[in-house]
Amino acid sequence: MKKLLASLFILMVLQLASCSQEAEWNVDVAKEPAFTEGKESEFEIKVTEDGKAVSGLDVSAELAMGSMDHGTVNVDLQEVSDGIYSGSAKFSMAGKWEAAFTLEKDGAKQDKVVDLNVKKPEGVASINGEWITNEDLDFYKFINELHIEINRETDKAKYSGEKLDEALVYWDNQEKLNEDKNQLLTQIIRLRAMAMLGQEKGHKATDQEVNDSIDKVRSQYNQSEVAKKLIADFGEEKFWRIQKLQYERIVLTQKVQNDLIQKVKKENPKAGEQEVQFTAEKEYEELLVSQVNSLKIKIM
Repeated sequence: MKKLLASLFILMVLQLASCSQEAEWNVDVAKEPAFTEGKESEFEIKVTEDGKAVSGLDVSAELAMGSMDHGTVNVDLQEVSDGIYSGSAKFSMAGKWEAAFTLEKDGAKQDKVVDLNVKKPEGVASINGEWITNEDLDFYKFINELHIEINRETDKAKYSGEKLDEALVYWDNQEKLNEDKNQLLTQIIRLRAMAMLGQEKGHKATDQEVNDSIDKVRSQYNQSEVAKKLIADFGEEKFWRIQKLQYERIVLTQKVQNDLIQKVKKENPKAGEQEVQFTAEKEYEELLVSQVNSLKIKIM
């Protein structure tokens, strides 16, 4: 009898030991949140077991700032891809936060505590994690100003009297619109969204294509005294360095536009050039809306 009880005791110990050695789930921060005043910030974690993604978990978290008393924030996370779980929280400030995660699946439950670094935003907006900075806004503002002044200069040479007055009033209004941050953001988002689409379609902007485009616009700017002065004041080296990045995106966008033109021509072989251009532009705008809606765009 004693031997039987001892055997049963050993069996129970082994079973308990077996239960206590359940698979360990590891939690790593895959995407850190960027602090935005008064808005929720998204973050992601990756859950693995022996290096493999763990799917199908119910994940929740309690967030608190260890060094200061800012209360706690409770978050439910959703699986966005294999082993990747995403959540959003309204953080009171940037800095190091402590995240206590509760992971559950099929009756198993584990708690994990990790540090969550809430970063200061690197820009004024982001597209799929790619930042739009204040420097980007400043450059777009400068480019718009450059074109306004070139046109103003052209109209001064072309018109006089009432027509010139009307033209100058128009460019004055355009100058005021150029102060609108939202308009500048819209310009940036439009170009980057379609450049991303160009890449998705397999297009590339070769160095030759980019350099040819830059040489063409450089030649145009060199014909304008006001343009040469503004670019010199901005800093020529800096200006053309940024322009090269711009024209990489512009070339990709032009290839998307050309795809649409060829598509319209194929579908409407009897259409005239003007009709083809009008239809292609209409389809481009529709495609732009679809592309923008498919991207993760966050305004800070």
